[in-house]
Formats: sequence, C-alpha cells, structure tokens
Amino acid sequence: QVPLVESGGGLVQPGGSLRLSCAASGTIFNGNGLGWYRQAPGQARELVAQIRSGGFTNYSDSVKGRFTISRNSVKKMVYLQMNSLKPEDTAVYYCNSQPPNALYWGQGTQVTVSS
Repeated sequence: QVPLVESGGGLVQPGGSLRLSCAASGTIFNGNGLGWYRQAPGQARELVAQIRSGGFTNYSDSVKGRFTISRNSVKKMVYLQMNSLKPEDTAVYYCNSQPPNALYWGQGTQVTVSS
C-alpha cells in the first residue's frame, strides 16, 4: 500500500486557485501531525503548511493568508487550498507526516503558476 498519494496539481494563472488532496494510510493519518511540502527546481524541499491532530495549523510566511490546510478524519485525507497563487508558488507539492518520514515521500503533484 502506498502510504501517501497526492493529487490536484495543474497549470493555473497568477491569482488563481487550486486544491490539493492527499490520501493517507491510517498509520500516518493517526500520527501527531501532517504537512504539505514543496520543492521548486534547484531549491530545497520546504514545509509550507502543517496540521496537528487537535486542529492546530501553521504556515510558512510565504503562504500565510493564501493557503489553508485541512483534514478529513473519516476519509483520511489532507487538503491544501491554495488561493491567490503566484509564479513563485510553482513547485512539486508533497504531503508527509510532520516531522517528515523519509519512507513516506511520494511522487508529489506539480503546480505551475504561469500566464
């Protein structure tokens, strides 16, 4: 069983929106926290949003106010609603536990923001 499967990426114009989804196995979902990460070409992977089991959320300064992370405990899904997208948001987006587990990195989903 693949532990994490991301979907929902695509090409969007600046100012547009996308909603990313991540299907997580029960073992990962019931852990302490989950996060969305991204990696742009030539850059290190970075954490952009995290959510803990109690609902606490935290965001990187670069996405604060534009992105919203949420989770559905019944479906074992984690979502990232991305609004007011900018070209600098272009990256491959991944979900993982927070802190991340090296064994859980999946293929990610490509987000491209361009006119």
